Formats: sequence, structure tokens, C-alpha cells
Amino acid sequence: MLALRTTPWPLVAVFTAGYLPPYLLPTTVGRLDTGLPLSATQAGAVGSALLLSSASAGFLLASRVERAGARTLARFGLALAFLGYGAASLTTAVPAVVAGAVLGGFGSGTATTVAATRIAAERDPHRASTAGLLSVSALAGAVYLTVPHLGRSHGLPLAAIALTALAVWPLTGRLPAGTGTSPAARTASGPLPHRRSGLVLAVTVLCWSLAQNSLWGVSGRIGLTQAGLGDAALGLVFAVALGAGLMGVLAAGALGPRLGRAMPVGAGTALIAGCIVVSASATTPTAFATGEIAWNTLYPVVLSYLIGLAASLDARGRWAVLVGSASSLGTAAGPLAGSVLSAQAGYAGMGLVLAGGLLLVAVPMTAVALHTGGRPLLPGTIRRRGGTPAALVAAATGTPSGAVPEVGAAEQPVVEIDVDAPALAVRGAYDTAGPRQAAGAPGPGPG
Repeated sequence: MLALRTTPWPLVAVFTAGYLPPYLLPTTVGRLDTGLPLSATQAGAVGSALLLSSASAGFLLASRVERAGARTLARFGLALAFLGYGAASLTTAVPAVVAGAVLGGFGSGTATTVAATRIAAERDPHRASTAGLLSVSALAGAVYLTVPHLGRSHGLPLAAIALTALAVWPLTGRLPAGTGTSPAARTASGPLPHRRSGLVLAVTVLCWSLAQNSLWGVSGRIGLTQAGLGDAALGLVFAVALGAGLMGVLAAGALGPRLGRAMPVGAGTALIAGCIVVSASATTPTAFATGEIAWNTLYPVVLSYLIGLAASLDARGRWAVLVGSASSLGTAAGPLAGSVLSAQAGYAGMGLVLAGGLLLVAVPMTAVALHTGGRPLLPGTIRRRGGTPAALVAAATGTPSGAVPEVGAAEQPVVEIDVDAPALAVRGAYDTAGPRQAAGAPGPGPG
């Protein structure tokens, strides 16, 4: 019940609308290929253009959300998404489809930017990001189950994204006019903190997302042409895989900071690399389904920890937006990279290349997680070395609210104070307490 009361559901809805296009990438690209006069590579390029437009919104708006206001920007982004994707779904003219997809992508990126900024300002960014991933996974799974039964039109996935943006619009009225609502957000100013860690994380997350979406962008073609699945069976596999992703998100939310960040990020990425090899080299429906389901179970778990890690680097959410935009760049290049790699090396060869790249980027990502281990998933709390954040202890034991800093407050520096050591007592200078005096001491004389 506590989670239901404290989860910012309007923010989760905006997060869902912004993140839905990447989740529907396989069916979007696949239907552009089969429903329009486009080759597989050209369809992948359209998908990349859509996601590149989304990433550009993040880079342009990362420092402007507070000034423009979360409510205003969210409504602007959702309006663009509805108009762009809606127009692209209603026409078969390739230039109009591309223009609508790019316009809608910028709208989705704007919504994602608002969501990322607000999540970083939350008291528990990991809970908010987990709820968002849970929501978008459930919605995408429903789309994969429904769309194959509605026809072969290229516009069905695009229409689903447009209608989601329209449905989320009324909820934006509950967003604040500005994002600087937490004490940390109000006091934070100046240049970006933790620049080295943030830059390393941004670059590695870009490569991480590139590898994920290189496979995700061609997974539909692998299932249809190499694993021998039909269209309905392929949609079922994707829906089950996203359902498994829901379980992964729930597990990540239940674990929270118990495992730290380094192990979920490092070990999770290594396991994802193995899943990619299995899925890309699959020649039977069983092998393909196994790889896809295992991969989609692990992917949102690692992603939720990466979002929390980026949010912990800056209370104003700037690193969360910039790392998210870098991830969108990798996502944008994924469909085209996957198409080119699979054309040159085959699906199995592509899987080996992507897995090797993931193992390489896992090392610096884990290093950043270890380096920032002193800043827990709840930013601003105090952590004993290897222990539990003091704010969590206070909440559990009923410590008065003033005894520890408020969750989200800026960390206080530790100052060493030199104290002069007291003079050592001499044993012979003291006697037992009582009326008796020490031997040889003069007694009181007569008045």
C-alpha cells in the first residue's frame, strides 16, 4: 500500500508514452518493411531516424525542463507524438511516413526528458523508474498480442503509440509547473557534478543500448526467416518475452539497493550477452523463444539500475537526461546497425559481435557503479560503510525526523576537528571519598 501511495503515477504515465516507441521497434520496422515499398535496410533506417529524433530532444531540452516547466513540456511532447505518429499511421506515402515518424520521435523524446528529470528529483528514483518500466512492458506486451489480429497495415504500431500519447495527456495536469520541488533540486546549481563518471556512463550506455537494439531491431526477421515462426506466433513470443520482462522489473523493484549497483549492472550485462548469442543463432522456434524471453527478463533489470545510477549523479536530473539521451542515440543506431551487421555477417555472426561489445562495455559501467557506491539509490542518504542508509534505519525504527537529513538532501561534508587531549591524572593526587583525610594531613584547628 505504501508503494501505491508514493508512486508518482502521472510521471509513470509520461514515462510510458515516451518509452513505448523503442519497445515496439521490431513490429514497427517489420511492418514498414512489409507494408511499404521499403527494403529491410531502409525500414531500419526509418526506425533509426525516429529514435534519433527522440534522442535529439533529450540533448536539446536537458537543461530547459525547469525553466519551461514539466507540465508544459510534457503536453508539448505528447501533442507532437500524437500528431506525428497519427499522421504516419494514416498515409502510405513514404516521405510523409518518415516525416511523421521523425516528428513523433521528437515528441516521444520530449516526454522521456520530462520523465527522466522528474524521476531524478524523486525521493526514490529506482522505484519510479521500475514502475515506469513495468507499465511500458505491460502495454507493449498487450500491443504485440493485439496487433497481429488487426491486419498487416504498417500504421497499427504507430497508431498505438499515438493513442497512448493521447490517453496520457489528461494526466499531465497533475504534473508540477516546474521540476525543482525537492530541497536538493532547489539548492543544486553550477556545473555538472561527477563529470568523469557521468561521461563514462553516457558513452558506455550508448554502446550498451546500441547492442541491445541492434538485435531488437531485427528480431522480427530472425524469428520469421531463420527460426521459422509465423506472424501470430512471433507476436506471442514477443508478448511472453515482455511478460517475463515484467517479472524482471518486479524483481528489480523488490531487490532495490540490496545488491548495490555493480553486480546487477556487470553480471546482468554479461548474462544479456549470452542471451543475444542464443537468440541471434536460433534456428528453431524453441531456441529463439528461449533466447528472447531470457534476454527480455534481464534487460529491464539492468536498465532500471542504470537509470537509478544516472539519477544519483545529479539531483537536478541533468545526468539522467543526458545518459538517457545517449541511450536513445544507441537505440536509434540499433536498427540500422543490426541490419548492416546481419547482412554482412549473418544473424549468428551479428550476435557474436554484439555479445563481445557488451562484455567490453560491462567493465567501465561496473567501474562507475563501484566508484559511485557511496551514493546509494536514494540520493542524499547517509550510508555506513557496507551498511544500511541511515534514513532507511530512521524510517524503520521511528527515529525523530530531525535526527537524519531528509532523503534527497545534499550530502553533508565530514569535517575533522582537533581536540586537545586532557592531562593524564596522577593516581597519588586523589584519595578515597569520605570524611577521613590522607595520612599526615593537618586537621582542622580550634576556632
